[in-house]
Amino acid sequence: MRGPFDVWAPRPERVRLAVAGEVVEMVRGAGDWWTPDGALPDVPADGLDYGYLLDDEETPRPDPRSRRQPDGVHGRSRTFDPTAFAWTDQGWTGRQLAGSVIYELHVGTFTPEGTLDAALGRLDHLRSIGVDLVELMPVNGFNGTWNWGYDGVLWSTVHEGYGGPAAYQRFVDGCHAAGLGVIQDVVYNHLGPSGNYLPLFGPYLKTGANTWGDLLNLDTEGSAEVRRLILDNVRMWLADYHVDGLRLDAVHALDDSSPVHLLEEMAIEVAALSAHQRRPLTLIAESDLNQASMVTPREAGGTGIDAQWSDDFHHAVHVALTQETEGYYADFEPLSALAKVCERGFFHDGTYSSFRGRDHGAPVDTERMPTWRLVVCSQNHDQIGNRAVGDRITEALDDDQLACAALLTLAGPFTPMLFQGEEWAASTPFQFFTSHPEPELGTATAEGRIAEFERMGWDPAVVPDPQDPATYERSKLDWSELEGGRHARMLEVYRELARLRRTLPDLTDPSFAKVSCTADEESRVFTMLRGSLLVAVNFGDTEADIPVGPDHALLFTTPTPARLHAATLTLPPHAGALLG
Repeated sequence: MRGPFDVWAPRPERVRLAVAGEVVEMVRGAGDWWTPDGALPDVPADGLDYGYLLDDEETPRPDPRSRRQPDGVHGRSRTFDPTAFAWTDQGWTGRQLAGSVIYELHVGTFTPEGTLDAALGRLDHLRSIGVDLVELMPVNGFNGTWNWGYDGVLWSTVHEGYGGPAAYQRFVDGCHAAGLGVIQDVVYNHLGPSGNYLPLFGPYLKTGANTWGDLLNLDTEGSAEVRRLILDNVRMWLADYHVDGLRLDAVHALDDSSPVHLLEEMAIEVAALSAHQRRPLTLIAESDLNQASMVTPREAGGTGIDAQWSDDFHHAVHVALTQETEGYYADFEPLSALAKVCERGFFHDGTYSSFRGRDHGAPVDTERMPTWRLVVCSQNHDQIGNRAVGDRITEALDDDQLACAALLTLAGPFTPMLFQGEEWAASTPFQFFTSHPEPELGTATAEGRIAEFERMGWDPAVVPDPQDPATYERSKLDWSELEGGRHARMLEVYRELARLRRTLPDLTDPSFAKVSCTADEESRVFTMLRGSLLVAVNFGDTEADIPVGPDHALLFTTPTPARLHAATLTLPPHAGALLG
């Protein structure tokens, strides 16, 4: 068993522990693990600050496995005892993903205070819109005051500005008391540009880079300990912090040629922990590959991840509603793209992708794979924040169109995910923000964003400066908006759809065989059968009549109401309905 100050460091020739005003020599042991060689101070209840002096350096470096960084990612680490928290969730049995609704939020912008404790005060709101699982964007340590979270460098910390690890435990405990599970977004495909001292300790990185940074060393010399660090971090969230699942960022950027891929090894260990804890523990991959093998169980020859994001659904819904066809939206221009996605899971399932300039994806085995393994949305942090000005579809669509987006997401065949504020048509944007203290990093970040947007055909002149504090402040939700107008109307739409999801079994039936769609390119009318239910949406600008048979009842309609007379459903422009 490792001691609390043991550290893996194959690269330096000398390691010393700087702790409590003292410097303690360390000795190299088996596998290049260093252990303190001398008396250590007692650890007080509020923790002990420490760091490592590597070779002849005079500045202590933080622990690669640090649990707290009270003075930021460049400062000393502080011990944290996760067992000291008095949990009250002993009766919590978890939430399975099948049938659930996910809600994605960013802790810093979800409330005015931007803390985990403040977010606890909004759980009743989430319950009112049918949320089962709260997904937090990355919370681990990053350099600066605010950030999306994908520039993190110390995987086992919780950003002090959010409240640190103790607040995180309170948040999870509070969610469980409210009947909500927690999914944590984690990033193992790269490390942030500031505060990454891991290469000073050992071969954490290898030759090569992906879109965001240097490649993690998952398959060359020394990779066993790098993989172990990641797998232990997975266990930390699920065991020490009682989290119910992880969202794995951009897994297509994990470069791993090992006999057993890191993701499969992760699936093996999480399944074992789930069996021991006797509650479902879920792994959700963000994958750009459109490969259903990712979510195929291991016993069927797959990787064994439980579910994956499907951007194709978002793109098809977005294009149908907005008519935007720039960049990667181009292939989704026909309304039939939405029908294909709903019936077959992916649009690009081996077809040519004009954005990539090649064939992309592989078909889903719709006879065997359940639909809930695909997580879908009409908005998320990427699809809003990676637009030039971080604008929501709220800006471009009327209330009926927004209600149709909700209808397709919540009454569709897949696992729905909502993004903070969409349920009341929040007027606040979600822009890309950073607070790099290093001016050169801030400049490089802004220039990189402009280059990305030019490829999408957006005007770089309107891109807000990520480093400007106003960019962050603009992105905070305004909770006073719920009190009236279109915001109150949209909130009622989401609450009604949540009620129907809980009462109509066909809306959570995971069989692709129970999904059948039509798409009329001329009238822009789309229909989707979900067992005995019918979802109908008029994307067109003129009223449409749809023959539906004599035995249907109108269960839901958009703010401009659909009309059901005899065997005909009349949909005003942009309107939608659910019939039973």
